[in-house]
Amino acid sequence: MKFIEILKVILLGIVEGITEWLPISSTGHMLLVDEICPLRLSEAFKEMFFVVIQLGAILAVLVLFWKKLFPFKRERINDGENGRTANKIVADKAIFNLWGKVLVACVPAAVIGIAFDDLLEKYLHTPLIISLMLILYGIGFILIENRNKTRELPIKTTAEISYKHAFIIGAFQVLSLIPGTSRSGATILGALLIGVARPAGAEFTFFLAIPVMLGASAIKLLKFFLESGALSGAELGYLAIGAVVAFAVSLAAIKFLMDFVKKHDFKVFGWYRIVLGAVVIAALVLPAIF
Repeated sequence: MKFIEILKVILLGIVEGITEWLPISSTGHMLLVDEICPLRLSEAFKEMFFVVIQLGAILAVLVLFWKKLFPFKRERINDGENGRTANKIVADKAIFNLWGKVLVACVPAAVIGIAFDDLLEKYLHTPLIISLMLILYGIGFILIENRNKTRELPIKTTAEISYKHAFIIGAFQVLSLIPGTSRSGATILGALLIGVARPAGAEFTFFLAIPVMLGASAIKLLKFFLESGALSGAELGYLAIGAVVAFAVSLAAIKFLMDFVKKHDFKVFGWYRIVLGAVVIAALVLPAIF
């Protein structure tokens, strides 16, 4: 492994860990970073790397929300006849119900993503598209948050999200197949529009990321192995470093966002998206003019 490439991978891991959970587009940011300081690795590896590095971010969700996500609990029960206690494994129906809603929300993006993945990567993974989507959804966040200022959002917790709500949120996730949109941004926007409070919308977005990222990573790995063969030792090392960094940074990013949304709206992320998109467009246009 080359030292300079390790530094780039660490930078990309930091970017992924922060931007995967904030509604500002992780893929868009990583592609922009790669435009500025590109990884000197094969295009096939980079295409896979930008997706599979998200496995580290998934692990952060599992660690932080394990009690809310693992449906089996150990309970101590008393044997009335002999006065002894014993451990019993019980299933939490509410958590199984939550996973059912998460899987329903995965359906729209899974269908569209599998069908059009290659076309989307071929034609839409460009700095201009990323910039336009950053600006468009930045405006969307500001408009929706202004609309919600005087509106009481009725759905306060993830348990109150119905299967219908879950499917609608999943339909919004389809928008995130366009780089620069943001998976978390699209689903949070959808949640806000249908009356889900910010903390519940953000939390459901985190849970939804688990099967989505696992599926996307599995597809990218399979595609890489079929087209390019096995990973080299160096490539495996780069992937591991990126995922570990993404995991560590994601722990902090998730905690920050969950605390932030309890007291603030998402408009600051909207303005950030607009400014970043405008800066990138200016960087693309000005050299052509002058």
